[in-house]
Amino acid sequence: MHCAEGPVPRAAMRAVRAFMFKELQPWKVDFKADFIGLPAAVRREAARILGAEADDISLVASTSEGLQRIAMGFPWQPGDEVLAPLGEFPSNAWPWKAQSRRGVSFREVPLWEGHRAGAEAWTSAPPGMEADPETRLLDAIGPSTKVLTLSWVRFQDGLKLDLSKLAANCVERGVALVVDAIQGLGTCAMPPLAGISALASGGHKGLLAPQGLGLLWTQPVFRASLVPGGSWLSVEGATDFARPNTDFDRDWLANGERLEAGVPNLVGCAALAESLKAISYAGVEAIEAHVRKLQQRMLSRLEGSAWGEEAARLRALLDADRLGSILAFHNRGLAPETLLAALHKGMRHGVYASVREGYLRVALHGFHTEADVDRVVAWMRNG
Repeated sequence: MHCAEGPVPRAAMRAVRAFMFKELQPWKVDFKADFIGLPAAVRREAARILGAEADDISLVASTSEGLQRIAMGFPWQPGDEVLAPLGEFPSNAWPWKAQSRRGVSFREVPLWEGHRAGAEAWTSAPPGMEADPETRLLDAIGPSTKVLTLSWVRFQDGLKLDLSKLAANCVERGVALVVDAIQGLGTCAMPPLAGISALASGGHKGLLAPQGLGLLWTQPVFRASLVPGGSWLSVEGATDFARPNTDFDRDWLANGERLEAGVPNLVGCAALAESLKAISYAGVEAIEAHVRKLQQRMLSRLEGSAWGEEAARLRALLDADRLGSILAFHNRGLAPETLLAALHKGMRHGVYASVREGYLRVALHGFHTEADVDRVVAWMRNG
């Protein structure tokens, strides 16, 4: 269930412990190695995974904060519109809905026939091979649309959207494409960032870090159009203590620090840097291939079971590269109480999956094995 929260590598735990020993005597926290060096290490390792430049990365507390930076800093005009798929995770809805007082509307688009959300989420039809969510979104763009915001991999049904196709069309139409990437980073190879305006992700799911620190990538020209965060570290020469701090005759930074909230979470930086290193060492492409192999094994072993119809639907989507690391099994008419009872039975036997909006989610990562998959299959067949 790393789609809810992932386990941290031991290296991240050791890094946190080492930093906290320094905090027992904070005068031993080194300004260059720790205050400057730890955030820089996170930006550097994140850039490697994203295929980006470290200067374009801002450190944020979470996906929500990253998206808030965009929503609050965007140069809105009354009548502007934000477009989103129906059923985005709340972190990619409330920052935009909060702009209604500035005259900005938030409009949702169903991604396939029978797609539902909100109070009707449990009765939604699941996505199948006939779904063409990219075309639905692009066709919905209107003259007032300024931002298209979406999840790369959807949290409930696991569908992975084609960012390259969406980005190319958004550039043509002058629409900013903003991506919530938390359910894809760490387990899916990142497509080129060309055409994407901003991308946000917390570190505590596929990136295997503790909660409380994440990443925001912004395209330089787009970033320059945003209102800065306004922290004391978002201006040039902020840490040059030979210059009076109260000298306010300074320019805003041009790099990602322009959008940061202030002193970064150094404990979180110590952990996230090590988690990112572990993922880079394994290789995201290798992790993705490993996960795909385990998913294929799982779906094939569910054939002929009560989950056989869902396994066939997911296998078709998997073969078409439409899924991330989440296999989301639709309830197919099962009551919420029935699915949750099965989930709790699995937990008693050491199987920790999750249920969201009518789907049973099984999320696999690079550290899982065939034996893990076989245990999950046994639970699903007998649960």
